[in-house]
Amino acid sequence: MIARLLGTLLRGRRAGDQRLLCHELPVESREEALQLASSAFAAGGTIPVRYAGEGVGANVSPALAWSALPPATMELVLVMEDPDAPLRRPFVHLIAAGIDPSLNRLEDGALSALDGAPCVFGLTTFRHLGYCGPRALPGHGTHRYVFQLFALGRPSGLEQGARRDELVEALKGKLLARGTLEGLFERR
Repeated sequence: MIARLLGTLLRGRRAGDQRLLCHELPVESREEALQLASSAFAAGGTIPVRYAGEGVGANVSPALAWSALPPATMELVLVMEDPDAPLRRPFVHLIAAGIDPSLNRLEDGALSALDGAPCVFGLTTFRHLGYCGPRALPGHGTHRYVFQLFALGRPSGLEQGARRDELVEALKGKLLARGTLEGLFERR
C-alpha cells in the first residue's frame, strides 16, 4: 500500500536516458555496433514476469544472444539499467564483466547464480552480485530495462564486487563495439 502510494507520487520522476552507461561513455572513433537480442522478449517488448525480481517474479536472467563482435574483442561486459527509476541515476540491475568473447549467447538463468557464472559480477544498486530483475515501484508506470553489451579490445580488469563508477573508468579507451536491447516491465 505504501509502495503504491510512493510510486504514484513519484510517477513523473525519472533518472533519464542520458545517464545510461551506453550514453555516458564516449563513442570511440573505431567503434562498431553489436546486435543484441533475447528469445524471452522482443526488442521494445514486455519482459515476462518470470524475469522480474524477487517478490515479483522468479528473478531468472533472460537468455541473451549477440552477433557482429569485432575480431579483436578480448572481453565482453554486460550491464542492465533502468533509466525510469525515480533516482538521480539509472538503477543498476546487473554488471557482468569478463565474459569470454568466444561465447555468442547466455542461456536462461546463466546470470542468476553466482556459482558457475561465465563472468565476474559487479554490485547492483541493491548492492547484490548477479542479476536483479525488474521490480519497479507499483504505480510508477512502465519502466524500460536496457541491456547494454560492450566489446572491449583490452581486458577491463574489473573484479568481483566492482561498482558502476569503477566500470565507467575501466571501459574508457577500450571499446570496440556496443549494442543495446530494451525491454518493458510495469509492476501493478
